[in-house]
Amino acid sequence: MNIVTTRLPGVLIFEPRVFGDDRGFFVETFRQSWFQEAGLDVQFVQDNQSRSRRGVLRGLHYQSVLPQGKLVRAARGRVFDVAVDVRWGSPNFGQWVGVELDDVHHRQLWIPPGFAHGFCVLSDEAEFVYKCTSYYDPASDTGVRWNDPTIGVTWPLQEADLQLSTKDQSLPLLSEKPVATLPSYEVNT
Repeated sequence: MNIVTTRLPGVLIFEPRVFGDDRGFFVETFRQSWFQEAGLDVQFVQDNQSRSRRGVLRGLHYQSVLPQGKLVRAARGRVFDVAVDVRWGSPNFGQWVGVELDDVHHRQLWIPPGFAHGFCVLSDEAEFVYKCTSYYDPASDTGVRWNDPTIGVTWPLQEADLQLSTKDQSLPLLSEKPVATLPSYEVNT
C-alpha cells in the first residue's frame, strides 16, 4: 500500500497493490494497519454503495453533527471525487482537492471528518463504495453547493452534462452557512 498526501492536510490517497493476470485481478481494499501507519485512529461503522450513470454529480455533502470520515473508491467505473474543508476555523477552510478514482488502479481517497464530499461520474456508469466512521444522521445531513464560486471546484464535465438531485441543486453557498452548521476545526486535530 502506498499512502499519498494531498495539498489538504489529512486528506490521503491510498494506492493498493493490484495483482492481475489474464483471469482478472485481486486487490486488498481495506486493512486497519494502513490507517495506523498513516497515524490515524479510525473505526468504521457503516459501509455504503451507490450506482450512478455518466454525468451524475452527488454532493457536496457533510453532517453538521457526528461528522463522518469516509474512505471512498470506485468499485466499477470512473469518478472524479472531491473533498472540501468546511471545518470552521481551519487554515484550509473552503479549499478543495479532487482525485480521479477508477476500477483499474483501485485508488481510494480518505476524507477526514469535517470535510464536505462529492463526486461526479465520468464513465458510462459507476458503482461507488464508501466506509464511514459514524452513522448516517438524516437530521444533520447538509452540504454546500457543488458550484460555489468561492470554493471553485473544477469539475471535469461541462455543467450542461451534469445531473444533480433537486436537493443538491438547492444547497447553499459556503458563505451562507451559519457557523453552527459547520464542523469545527477541532473535529480531527
